Amino acid sequence: MKVAGVIVEYNPLHNGHLHHIQKTRENTGADVLVAVMSGYFLQRGEPALVSKWLRTKLALLAGIDIVVELPYAFSTQKAEIFASGSVSILGHLGVTDLCFGSEQGEILPFENTITIIDQYGEQYDHQLKKYLKEGYSYPKAHALAFQELKTSNHSLIDLSQPNNILGYHYLKSVKEQALPIKVSTVKRIGAGYHDVHMNNGSIASATSIRKAIFEHGNLEEIYRAVPPFTYQYLKSAFDRNQIYRWDDFYPFLKYRLSIETAESLSSIYEAEEGLENRIIKIMQDSNTFHTFMDKLKTKRYTWTRLQRLCTHMLVNAKKEEMLHALNEKKASYIRLLGMNQNGQAYLNHIKNQCPVPIITRLKKDKDNDPLMSLDMKAAKVYELAAISNQPKNKINNEFMQPPLRYDELNHHFLSDIK
Repeated sequence: MKVAGVIVEYNPLHNGHLHHIQKTRENTGADVLVAVMSGYFLQRGEPALVSKWLRTKLALLAGIDIVVELPYAFSTQKAEIFASGSVSILGHLGVTDLCFGSEQGEILPFENTITIIDQYGEQYDHQLKKYLKEGYSYPKAHALAFQELKTSNHSLIDLSQPNNILGYHYLKSVKEQALPIKVSTVKRIGAGYHDVHMNNGSIASATSIRKAIFEHGNLEEIYRAVPPFTYQYLKSAFDRNQIYRWDDFYPFLKYRLSIETAESLSSIYEAEEGLENRIIKIMQDSNTFHTFMDKLKTKRYTWTRLQRLCTHMLVNAKKEEMLHALNEKKASYIRLLGMNQNGQAYLNHIKNQCPVPIITRLKKDKDNDPLMSLDMKAAKVYELAAISNQPKNKINNEFMQPPLRYDELNHHFLSDIK
């Protein structure tokens, strides 16, 4: 049986994602398609545009058979840790093929790049440390160090491109974890990952889609760039004031920073080199999150790196508990978010062989797992913004919400969002 896996955020699910899903099925011949999806907070340190439950619903409507959650400790990380956690979950679920989108579009250059970095590891590490000392961010130092390698092999990837970086780490994680997973890639079409402006075509970046929603206050501009079901559900969420951005969480972050000392904030994951002092000082004169970040950003610390730190401060994710959660570099459980009938049949087939528990509903007395404890804190923080935006909002309680069940034959949900 062919079981293909994709690693996603769907923030929101757009036509480019739909293309990736369709090409993954076509290229792998998958009988089952599994998505590992980030929960409430994402890799770039942002809150999800809409809840993980609504994004699960969109994924099932787009053709995914099984949606499981990437725990907070992995989802809010640099590419290496993000990839390691995601790939471990795919391995636990018996996935045979992993397909990712990339700027490169061919898998051989990824294989070559891993070989070259392994071969010139000492030289690469030296150059990386040099550029970091010069004040470059880790992603930029990574790309510059790679460019310094003396090699005649021209079939390599561009490590300055965000999806190429992720793809490199997906493949590397599969090799490090010795998983029997065949890795392939689909070339991204249309807009680039960081494009902030909507184009005239049917493919736009998630960044530009979010920007259009936030800046123009309506969804008409994004209609051509998303599947009809995405537009329908986003429109409904927008009308109910259930679309979120960092500004919705900024008052809670300011409150957290106002009652904490710099010493206590230094225990937060990724707080280093006195960043907590700088954050407290700048926060006092910043009325919006964007203003705050503009003042905070430096050459050494990228917007993304600082957003992640702010997310960890908001969630109160301490170094000790994050490092404990990340100790094995693998997920210790699998949180099932949704499935269709095909996905349910596959889970019934493999549940006794899965090396970690597959959790369908959280129990209040079972949050002693460090990964789960962090997920619960993230969920509670996300709920704060939902209640603040609209006091009458119906919150998807983490302890009450069962996995969504989609009947793909009759096109309706047997178990829906509560």
